[in-house]
Amino acid sequence: MDEYQEIIMGIITNAGVAKSKAMEAIALAQKGQTQLAAERLEEGKDELVKAHKLQTRLIQQEAGGTVHEITLLMVHAQDHLMSAITTKDLAGHMVELYARVNRYEEITDHTSIGGNNG
Repeated sequence: MDEYQEIIMGIITNAGVAKSKAMEAIALAQKGQTQLAAERLEEGKDELVKAHKLQTRLIQQEAGGTVHEITLLMVHAQDHLMSAITTKDLAGHMVELYARVNRYEEITDHTSIGGNNG
């Protein structure tokens, strides 16, 4: 495998891990584990940084005159990266929404315990 293919595979791998971490964050938040969800989002962001660094390497190579063939694998890597970024962004919003819902439910459950019985 040449350097170009290794970079592409790195983008796919890091983006895939980032997307998985984002999906895991949503599942954790849904269960009320918003602190763990936030940690998973941070782990996913770290993976996206790695993928972006690899993508930047390819861009710098091209800017320096190195011409790479646009392969289906490269298109797949770019698609994977963009999908992971979108998933991470949406997961961040969903984790925040679940945190708000959880806080609201805690408040309303707490006030209804000693509230008016009718």
